[in-house]
Amino acid sequence: MKKQQAELDQQQAQLSEQQQKIAANKSAIDAAVARFGQLDDYYIFDEVTIYFGNGKVSVEPKYAPQLAALAEKAKQINGYMIEVKGFASSVGSATLNQKLSEDRANNVTTILLQQCRVPLTRMLAPGAMGESEQVGNDNTAEGQAENRRVVVRVLQNKAVAGI
Repeated sequence: MKKQQAELDQQQAQLSEQQQKIAANKSAIDAAVARFGQLDDYYIFDEVTIYFGNGKVSVEPKYAPQLAALAEKAKQINGYMIEVKGFASSVGSATLNQKLSEDRANNVTTILLQQCRVPLTRMLAPGAMGESEQVGNDNTAEGQAENRRVVVRVLQNKAVAGI
């Protein structure tokens, strides 16, 4: 009888240990599922905005040091990505503004790739946002100038970060 009780106690201890392992595994699975749910969610670590003249697509040389600093900062971040979005004011045709925003984003991307040595695998495809997401009032010259821009962001996928 004592022997059976000892065996029963041992089995209970093993069962308890297995239940603790199961609970730990469930917790790890829940954490992994949460991370997979964040694959399209990013932390923004840095941002540079580059402004353009009306109808212009060339990046002024004064922005090169800002882009270089952003690229260097990005390299310190595990699993970073760089997002480039071009915008235009709503003055002029929508077709022309779409083309301007695309050319602006592409020119900034070229600088990041060629001068700042950002690997292509770390770049998100440049976004041409056209007249969308206006930040300034297009009824004023100042507002129009604010809308002729490219926004460059250093991102880290939340799932990669594991935070």
